Amino acid sequence: MDLVKRLVFIGGGHSHAIALRLWGQSPLKNVQLTLISDVTHTPYSGMLPGHIAGFYDFAETHIDLPSLARYSQAQFCLAKANIIDTEKCQVICNNSLQIPFDYLSIDIGSIPAVDHVIGAKEYAIPAKPVPIFREGWQEILKKAVSNPNNTLNIVIVGGGAGGVELALNMQSRLAKILNSSSNLNLSLIHRGKKLLPAHNNWVGQRLENICQQRGIRLYLSTDVTAVQADQIICSSGLVLPVDYTIWVTAASAPSWIKASGLLTDEKGFILVNNYLQSLSHPHIFAVGDIATIPDYPRPKAGVFAVRQGKPLFDNLARILQNQPLKPYFPQKNYLSLIGTGDQQAIASWGSFGWQSPLLWLWKDRIDRAFMRQFDKL
Repeated sequence: MDLVKRLVFIGGGHSHAIALRLWGQSPLKNVQLTLISDVTHTPYSGMLPGHIAGFYDFAETHIDLPSLARYSQAQFCLAKANIIDTEKCQVICNNSLQIPFDYLSIDIGSIPAVDHVIGAKEYAIPAKPVPIFREGWQEILKKAVSNPNNTLNIVIVGGGAGGVELALNMQSRLAKILNSSSNLNLSLIHRGKKLLPAHNNWVGQRLENICQQRGIRLYLSTDVTAVQADQIICSSGLVLPVDYTIWVTAASAPSWIKASGLLTDEKGFILVNNYLQSLSHPHIFAVGDIATIPDYPRPKAGVFAVRQGKPLFDNLARILQNQPLKPYFPQKNYLSLIGTGDQQAIASWGSFGWQSPLLWLWKDRIDRAFMRQFDKL
């Protein structure tokens, strides 16, 4: 009689969503699946800015995890993982639930680093996890709708692609709600000399120009030293009044990952090999933002998480059947499509950059095609 093997997924990120859908199409016998997630609906990051701008509703931008779990014949556990007991092979959750595993896969994304700035943890709204950001965004919308004649002071900290795209889409939405453009004071603070340092100069400069045209105040080469309930203080002496602070700085990992004893890099991300296995615990896999392949460092971008879904599924199926694993190699160059909140988009590919409404239509088509995989499972 074959023994049942227990495979547990922590998190409903892009890679896990794809792997679970593939599992539903080709299930393995004698494997007990469990999906642990602290939310019932997981957001698709590619459509989040469009959701902020009001182009998509909640259902269009979120994957129904209980439905996905049923399709893949997995048990869905609504809980937050607190720690992994690697010796006993258990995931310990916030409700004291202990879930045993033979094999484990982790796809929980990343969070902005806030610990190094006074008050950021208490007063800033982090861009991730998305459900927490969405709560803050709903509060901002509610305030704008109920007081359209009042001034709204919003500061976004972080001038990478995520921060700039968020700023432009928030500005687009709020400009339609407030009675006057002068009622919106939207500022973006970035410690670097230019926006989007990971992209080519044309893209950074073009987005800088668009921000200025939209009335978004840019503060470059500026470090935030403290966040308070009503103001932000910078090392330059700049003090900005604020109703809401949005934190979109460099990605970091939740502290419980390293506390679990998994081998991590200096930022706390799980170090994995080209089979997506933990370097310290081969029966544990990690994908998406939470994982780092040391020989192939890549930005924490959703495009890699989407590409890892199929290799993850293949290697989990292989290890469960005692078959040799297949290596995964992330692509070096990748296309970024950055929505500007006005149903246009900017393409960034290496040294190439282009802006067009056609790019928005293309991006919309790609994003809807991705989400269509999870409709009517």
